Amino acid sequence: MSIETSKSKSIIMNKQSNKKPYLLAITATALMTTLSMTSVATQAAGLGELFSNNSAQQSKFLPVDKAFQVTSSTKATTKGTQLSIAFDITPGHYVYKDKLTLSFPKGINASPFTFSQSPVSIDDPTFGKVPVFTQKTVIATTMMTTKNGKAAKNVPVVIGWQGCAQAGLCYPPEKVKTTLNIAVKR
Repeated sequence: MSIETSKSKSIIMNKQSNKKPYLLAITATALMTTLSMTSVATQAAGLGELFSNNSAQQSKFLPVDKAFQVTSSTKATTKGTQLSIAFDITPGHYVYKDKLTLSFPKGINASPFTFSQSPVSIDDPTFGKVPVFTQKTVIATTMMTTKNGKAAKNVPVVIGWQGCAQAGLCYPPEKVKTTLNIAVKR
């Protein structure tokens, strides 16, 4: 009987030693999960501090809607509908000329943008040498028409743009959704 007992103890010990690698893997996974969650929480706290509304702690950077006020307006003309996009840019910030885009349904055309101001060229750390607008107010204008020459109502348009703070923060690309009526081209 003693031989069987030692065998059963040996089997139990082997089963326990086989569990150790799994236990180690589970512990390592739990540790990695905890560390990654801490890292994400720390990063979120850091971003929260950048844009904090807490008056006791003044934020280094403005929220995007305070740094840039973007509005659009339309005007029916004999050539179609003129879409104007106005950027009120807070000093110390700039808007990329080449990041201004329009998205609209098939069957609609837009002429290239014209601008109320000339861009300046900067050496951007992300995009290299690029044209930007640093002026207080810049208006981008385009002419919208339909391909079939007929009027169109409630056409969905998405205006895309991106800006940065000269102090070293590039805001994520922004999108402004609007609808417009396109006049008949005469």
